[in-house]
Parts: sequence; structure tokens; C-alpha cells
Amino acid sequence: MEEKIRVGIINYLNTRPLLYGLQFPPIREKIELIEDVPAKLAELLLSGRIDVGLVPVAITQKLPQFYINGNYCIGAIGDVASVCVFSQVPLEQVERIYLDYQSRSSVALCKWLIENHWKIRPELIDAHNESYLDAINGTTAGLVIGDRALQQRPRFEYIYDLAGEWKNATGLPFVFAAWVSTRQLPGDFIREFDQANAYGLNHLDDVIARIPEGIYDLKKYYSQDLSYTLDAEKRKGLEQFLKIVAASSGV
Repeated sequence: MEEKIRVGIINYLNTRPLLYGLQFPPIREKIELIEDVPAKLAELLLSGRIDVGLVPVAITQKLPQFYINGNYCIGAIGDVASVCVFSQVPLEQVERIYLDYQSRSSVALCKWLIENHWKIRPELIDAHNESYLDAINGTTAGLVIGDRALQQRPRFEYIYDLAGEWKNATGLPFVFAAWVSTRQLPGDFIREFDQANAYGLNHLDDVIARIPEGIYDLKKYYSQDLSYTLDAEKRKGLEQFLKIVAASSGV
């Protein structure tokens, strides 16, 4: 029996369309799905415990070699809604910013925007658990990603969307996560994998029907805020961001 390819996937709402198609044959029989938060998946890829993962793109700088597989990603051409700095005061009044511990790429992007786009000098604090969400108050802001960011949106007057701010700064879309492997995967597998990703994106109503109603308009999230196709413009944005990450010692 052929050994299954171990596929790491982020357990956030934003991956559900890509995950949906992986649950049907023929791809389902060829893979083992492993779910975790972005930073943990990056560690699994680094240690060889998964073969390919939908991981934060900043992790590629820690790999001796890497391959970006297929034509799909977690990206945005403007505001993404789920990767934001939240604050009760305008950015210029912010004295400290907590940094989410779940994604290196989002933290790297936030640091770059602070220095080069917003041009502010707050104290930066690495968060280590969920308790930092309660500390976002007064002149203390916080970077929050994923489903928790969608939940925070009604709570704060000032929301700075990192993907939208990157677009304002560079004119390019942003890629948060891509299907990264440390070795070349078979071409026929990647074609089937791509088809499975496309299947979920073509059946968004079915994807949404499986998710309990709640925190955000998922139709808007999947069809407007997020942009899943890894096209030429996103590859340009990705290349520019990876150059920034490579030049930074803070990632």
C-alpha cells in the first residue's frame, strides 16, 4: 500500500474551503490530515513530521530548501478582516502592541508596517497565550489573527487590517500561507491536490452550511475578504515579503 502524504492544515475558518475538497476521493485516500495553529504546523514541517503544510510563508526562510505547491493559498487583495491590530485609540497614540503567538508571518508583517508604513515606535510584546486579549485596552493595542480576530471586530473602534495596509504600502496583494513542502512532491499528486482545493472553492455554500452561524458573514469572508488563487500578482507580493523577512533578524 502506498504511503500517505501527511498534510498539515491550519484549523481556522479561513482554510475551510480548501479543507472541504480534501475530504473526498480520490485525494482523501492519499493523504493524512493533521490540524494545528500556523506556528505549530511550521514546527511540524521543520521537523519533518508533515510532508506539506498550509503554513505561514515566513517559515520558508528557516527551511534549507522549500517548494510552494499548487495554485492556491490564503491570501488577500485588500482588507482580509481576520489579521488586524485592534485598539481603543488611534495608532499614533498607541504605546504598546501585543503580538499574536500563532503566526510568524503576521508578526513579521506587523513589525514591517510599524517601522516602514505607520512609522510609530510602540513597545512590542510577544504574547504567549490567550490572556493577552484581555490586555488590549487604553493605549495598549494587539495583533490578533484568525477566528479570534473576527470575534474581536465588534469590540474596538480602531481596526488596522494588515493585508489592506500592506496593499496601501506596496500596491501588491498579500499571501499569508501557502502549501509548502521541503521536498518535491509528485506532479500527479499536486494536480489532484489542486483539483481538491478548487472543489471547495466552487462549493462555498456547502462549506458554509457545515459551519455554525455566528461571528461573521462567511459568504463575504470567503468570496471578498479572502482571495485563494496564487496568481502572478500574489506571487510578486509573496516574493517581496520574503525578501523583507530574509533581511529581518526579528523573525
